[in-house]
Amino acid sequence: MAMAGTNSLHSLLVSSPRTNPAAFHFQISRFSTNGALLRTSSLALNRKRRISWRIIACGLPNKKDDGGGINESIGVSGSGNEVFKALSNFANNNFLPLALVTSVAAGIANPSLGCLADKYYLSKFSTFGIFVISGLTLRTSEVSDSVEAWPVAVYGLASILLLTPYFSRLILQIHLQPQEFVTGLAIFTCMPTTLSSGVALTQLAGGNSALALAMTVISNMLGILAIPFSISKFIADGVGITVPTKELLRSLVLMLLIPLIFGKILRESFKGVADFVDGNRKLFPRINAILLSLVPWMQVSRSRSLLLMVKPEVFLVAIGMGTFLHLTLLAFNALGVRILAAVSGGDESVFSRRRNVSAVVLVAIVEQLHGALGVSGLLVLPCVAAHIIQIIIDSFLVNFWFRSNDSSNNMKVT
Repeated sequence: MAMAGTNSLHSLLVSSPRTNPAAFHFQISRFSTNGALLRTSSLALNRKRRISWRIIACGLPNKKDDGGGINESIGVSGSGNEVFKALSNFANNNFLPLALVTSVAAGIANPSLGCLADKYYLSKFSTFGIFVISGLTLRTSEVSDSVEAWPVAVYGLASILLLTPYFSRLILQIHLQPQEFVTGLAIFTCMPTTLSSGVALTQLAGGNSALALAMTVISNMLGILAIPFSISKFIADGVGITVPTKELLRSLVLMLLIPLIFGKILRESFKGVADFVDGNRKLFPRINAILLSLVPWMQVSRSRSLLLMVKPEVFLVAIGMGTFLHLTLLAFNALGVRILAAVSGGDESVFSRRRNVSAVVLVAIVEQLHGALGVSGLLVLPCVAAHIIQIIIDSFLVNFWFRSNDSSNNMKVT
């Protein structure tokens, strides 16, 4: 039955009319050699009138496997798999932003569960777990390699801990309703660099990853100690309130610094723990992202009624302020590092040219303030949006720097 030219169109012939005028018959043929489903139908209404139609099936191209058999090419299934793969890759590469967006949306959609979790102090356990995992994942074997780049390291730490907090004074001059949006962004400028993505993005961009690691560890250690004083000096005085600096410092040491040190000691004390963590480098950051997303989920759930009263244009203005702040700090640090590189004759560190603020420390600090600077959910929401925008901007910059490094290396080879 197999004929040459199986890719041609197949036509079905309508069967001859029956003698019974009321008869209805439906015929299906499956004689196509390439599996195309061919169908013939004829509908007889009466002796004088009959409606019939012909369905033409287009044959699909045959493909032979190694054994000579014929395989079917299913385009719809293939395209579906490609879409699923693309979505899966996008979710894997943007797990933290998606987790933060989902937590905020869940808190607004159904706040009852978030309020219940907050009632049982789940935020304290999640904050403790975040910094234990951060300590477990910190590898300091390469930190000694960053000693050669000490001028850039000193500038980076000074920028993170001393210079950047001064931008909070400028932000506090802007008036929005609710004022917590402005205050939250001002607090955002006092945060250290992020523990999760700083080293990874620097490595992808071809920067000094050892220097990035050293600055990440040191800035977070010192930042936890310096943040209470920065908030008291730059923000609390600006809004006319008093922050209990000693109580905040003690709370941050107990909830952030001690878990971070505990996780690091646990890693260094047991080789099996370090091997397990290093063997699951993708798992632990995702656990950290989930724990981090629990905090804004509870804070937004508590503040849902107030959030729904905020005008969308005000929220967009706050997001625009966060974006402008990040771009300004990028340009400021890029200029500073270029000057240092020209004076010292060394290479630039991509990490020093970026200022990716830690949302982990921010949500933990807002939680420890207990409403001293305003409603927690209103303080956190624009900062979560700003953090997501930072990740997007930095991802584009990393890709740009990576392509630039590739092109320059290719020119050197040729």
